[in-house]
Amino acid sequence: MTTITMEEALTRAGAGAYQRRLMGIFGLVWAADAMQVLAIGFTAASIATTFHLQEGIAGALQTGTTFFLGMLIGALGFGKLADRFGRRRILLITVACDAVFGTLSIFAPSFELLLILRFLTGAAVGGTLPVDYAMMAEFLPARHRGRWLVLLEGFWAIGTLIVALAAWLINLSGFPDAWRYIFAVTAVPAIIGIGLRLMVPESPLYLVRIDRQTEAKRIIDQMLKKNRRLPLTPGAQIVSPPIEASKGIFSAGLRRRSILILSIWLLVSISYYGVFTWMPAKLAAPVEAGGQGFGFVRGYGFLVMIALAQLPGYALAAYGVERWGRKLTLILFCLLSASGCLLFVLAPSANLVACALLVMSFALLGTWGALYAYTPELFPTKSRATAMGAAGAMARFGGLLAPTAVGSLVSHGLTLTIASFAGLLLLAAFASVFIDQETRQTSLS
Repeated sequence: MTTITMEEALTRAGAGAYQRRLMGIFGLVWAADAMQVLAIGFTAASIATTFHLQEGIAGALQTGTTFFLGMLIGALGFGKLADRFGRRRILLITVACDAVFGTLSIFAPSFELLLILRFLTGAAVGGTLPVDYAMMAEFLPARHRGRWLVLLEGFWAIGTLIVALAAWLINLSGFPDAWRYIFAVTAVPAIIGIGLRLMVPESPLYLVRIDRQTEAKRIIDQMLKKNRRLPLTPGAQIVSPPIEASKGIFSAGLRRRSILILSIWLLVSISYYGVFTWMPAKLAAPVEAGGQGFGFVRGYGFLVMIALAQLPGYALAAYGVERWGRKLTLILFCLLSASGCLLFVLAPSANLVACALLVMSFALLGTWGALYAYTPELFPTKSRATAMGAAGAMARFGGLLAPTAVGSLVSHGLTLTIASFAGLLLLAAFASVFIDQETRQTSLS
């Protein structure tokens, strides 16, 4: 009887039409999740007006706090469940919850109920993100994995662009309760995603790990046929590589890289959410409502430009992770992100402020692309979704800390706030140096 490893089977299948279909499905929900997350900044002013919040925009940003709290809990819980009960089942549950609670948010009659619904939506989104990425990684051969994972992360920029354009058009139209319309836009792709997710099979790598080789082989056969590759030899059996004794993310062999990579997720997320929490609210809102502009650097139009700047950031990260390696690409983008923050601090004119914001958007999203390509490859299949869930939880914890950090620092000036983010990003670059493995073209275990 002929035997073949899963990595050999994936290499034989390559990356073609089958993976492109998965990319479209995963990418749609990824864009939907980005829209849900970034809607926080775009809806704050309108929510404050609708519910007559005395704290204004600051009070409305409580929706962001509850959303991120939900994401933190969802990332930790659903990541572990996906390693235990399978990726596909958990993804179907989380996407359905995202669609249901996201839709109900549109009709919230009170601020208190809106907070509850945003918490539940956040829990669903938090569960979707890490499992989504772990699953996509397990359908890709080592040769193509880094580039394709960064391209998947690129759908975050598409979601950012859509929600920025939607917020701009809705506010130009003068609709009352604009936040309801923005939440309606964010709910649509999640609703569509429910049906599409039914078309995604279970991860073949996960199936092999739980001794369901027959099902795994059937999926590989479908992949080979769709990608127009030669079928496996009749009777061939897919085998799993030897499993190490311990697979916990804080076991002796993984502890160092877990602590380092999770710390990087926290540092980058505080900086990213710090920037993208205050920026939409400050640049889009009129000055009399608490907004802050820098000459022409004001309004939804410039926010759309900032969203567009993210796309080439992902493109460069996709090139870098394969050409330079995951680790070096992550270090370089952290340094570039810090440079954008420092440029903002030192900028003497509106033109340089605009350049700084564009660099920050370009580099921070490239940083995320490198992180999402690198992290799932650092962990074995048995704990990959758990690791991605822990990373997602650290990111959401950063999202929780960011508004508090901004609120505390901004009273001393926006310059100090952005300078602090530069320091965190430099620390992230420093931590990246000490990760003990480069995973470019490395087989998943």
